[in-house]
Amino acid sequence: MIASEQYVIGVDYGSDSVRTIIVDAANGNEVAASVYYYPRWKQQLYCNASLNRFRQHPLDYVEGLEETVKRCIVQAGAEVAAKVKAISVDTTGSTPVAVDKTGTPLALIPGFEENPNAMFVLWKDHTSVNEAAEINAHATRFETNYLQFVGGIYSSEWFWAKLLHILREDEAVRNNIYSFVEHCDWIPFLLTGGNDIHQMKRGVCSAGHKILWAKEWNGLPPNEWFSALDPLLDGFTAKLFKDTYTSDKAAGTISKEWAERLGLPADVVIGVGAFDAHMGAVGGQIEPYHLSKVMGTSTCDMLVAPTNEVEGKLIKGICGQVPGSIIPDMMGMEAGQSAFGDAYAWFKNVLMWPLQNILSKSSIVSADVVKQLVDETAEKIIPELSRQAANLPLLEDDELAIDWFNGRRTPDANQALKGAISGLALGSDAAKIFRAIVEATCFGAKAIVDRFNDQGVPVKGLIGMGGVAKKSPFIMQMMADVMNMPIRIHKSEQTCALGAAMFAATAAGLFAKVEDAMDAMGQGFDAEYHPDQANVAIYKKRYEKYKQLGGFLEQQPNMRESKAEYQDIVATA
Repeated sequence: MIASEQYVIGVDYGSDSVRTIIVDAANGNEVAASVYYYPRWKQQLYCNASLNRFRQHPLDYVEGLEETVKRCIVQAGAEVAAKVKAISVDTTGSTPVAVDKTGTPLALIPGFEENPNAMFVLWKDHTSVNEAAEINAHATRFETNYLQFVGGIYSSEWFWAKLLHILREDEAVRNNIYSFVEHCDWIPFLLTGGNDIHQMKRGVCSAGHKILWAKEWNGLPPNEWFSALDPLLDGFTAKLFKDTYTSDKAAGTISKEWAERLGLPADVVIGVGAFDAHMGAVGGQIEPYHLSKVMGTSTCDMLVAPTNEVEGKLIKGICGQVPGSIIPDMMGMEAGQSAFGDAYAWFKNVLMWPLQNILSKSSIVSADVVKQLVDETAEKIIPELSRQAANLPLLEDDELAIDWFNGRRTPDANQALKGAISGLALGSDAAKIFRAIVEATCFGAKAIVDRFNDQGVPVKGLIGMGGVAKKSPFIMQMMADVMNMPIRIHKSEQTCALGAAMFAATAAGLFAKVEDAMDAMGQGFDAEYHPDQANVAIYKKRYEKYKQLGGFLEQQPNMRESKAEYQDIVATA
């Protein structure tokens, strides 16, 4: 039991915003919270959805960090601020950026302020599909399989594919880049006042799951492996790192500059960073062999198991298995879906088109009324679709969808794949199509569970976290029905930020291990959905049709042309 009145800060960088909370380390009670929406990202600056290019400016991150921490301190009061012991950060990933030797992102250097290639390459950026395919083909030519711990398939969402794409595409960046850094490693470096990239402490989470670091080859794959892939990568590993750290360790102490900017004590510990879902799994009180599903724009599915119980097992087609990436001294396994909430948002945007493009030009109603109508509809459309879809009878031959609207993350990464909706007829309305899309995302989640089970790592339970889990009983009930397994919903609204706070408390020495922080600071569960057996049998039949349709789509020429090198890899995965 730790002393009362010791506080920690958890900072959670999501796709659209950064969320910060101040937490009482004795019991996990949230004493302040703040959200900051990235202004440049909100305008979709530096992005081009038609090219699958999604970049974020480092100033969105820096300004959001300062703004949310300061707001939290105003809420909590100076007395609480004086007792803050540590800060830890989680981010989306893989979201890397080109930096100079001081660790400064190139977008913060004169001449690169408006260059998308000098900015953070968001996880959902798929501009490097061809580079990922080359990496996969390249890996088969070597005796050592350097992809074995990332599921056997390298994704365009990850570090090396993005680096190679930017080096090839942009001569100015190529001539000024010194190293490449994940967002979750850069923020702690920033807060500790780092000015030498070689002093940056890289987390095992990002290194193992996205950068091919493994203790089995004493760090990163050899330089020869990369130089043979492309001479542009020759010598690059020497500018990266050899050692990695679990998130229960300190990255350092807050710098004088940042302590003054934020109004915090000079001895605040800064923890080693990690990806959002990994810390979110801890905030959601993950248990061995229980799949913790962080469900937002995409999903990240996390599973931990005692290392000795899964030793020698390699799960093909997932996002990796890395010792200590979630809980130190346990094997961390990651999977997920590239589009989950994003699939619903896409359909919502399709339905909103008349309001945004016709009603906005109306000569009958005022601009203020138009805005109110658009805002009200945007807020109510998904809840109303969910209500009507829940009341539809479930039939074996209903409309059927495939959830690859942003490619497929797992099992078997392939960002060239596309979504689909089949079985449409003149009676197919918005509610029926919406239900098919929701069902597809649940089927995609089941495919992940099936892969773990088939490869000898049993999934014994489900834990739901994130916005979709908290807000949509309709989707969560369907998830339970499709999985034929109960799903518990964690009470916390901010499991990722809470997980970061737990790691902060551990890094500061308030707890001996993060499991103790989980026990003391965990908020428990406030809902549980059980499968409706009347629906389970029908979903089982529809799931088989989903797999058949997905298999058919993968064989179509418009899919194969852009993923030729994936074919042999997927066939053997």
